[in-house]
Formats: sequence, structure tokens, C-alpha cells
Amino acid sequence: MEGTGGGFRKDLVSKLLRLHFTDSKTKVSGDALWLMAELLTIFVVETAVRSVRQAQAEDLALVDVDQLEKVLPQLLLDF
Repeated sequence: MEGTGGGFRKDLVSKLLRLHFTDSKTKVSGDALWLMAELLTIFVVETAVRSVRQAQAEDLALVDVDQLEKVLPQLLLDF
């Protein structure tokens, strides 16, 4: 499978997932790692886009944590 070419590395996603496994014998397939990496990439890009739009709506030239905090509740509901 080919993805967007960028985004999160599978080894990083694997380490993040393993932090939350309760059974050390749990395994994750390559396809599952690829899917999680793609979902994380989409989530981060969507967060950035929504934050930029929020800053534009407020006539700001820069995005800071305030815009992120404003878009985060709806973003989490959408995902």
C-alpha cells in the first residue's frame, strides 16, 4: 500500500500504540500501522488547516495556541 509519502513513520506509530497496550504480546500488522500513520497525518493536517482558518477569521497573521484551542473541540467531535 502506498500513502501520501509523508507523515508519521511506522516505527513511531508502533511505539505510540505500544505505550497503551495492556498485553505485551499484542501485535500490530503492517497494514494497521500504515492506517494509523495515515489517520494521524490527516488529523494533524486538518488541525493545522482549521487553525489557519480560525486565525484568518480573527484577522490574525499568525496562528498560535489560542486558535488551536478554539478549533479542537469540534475537530475531536469530527474524528
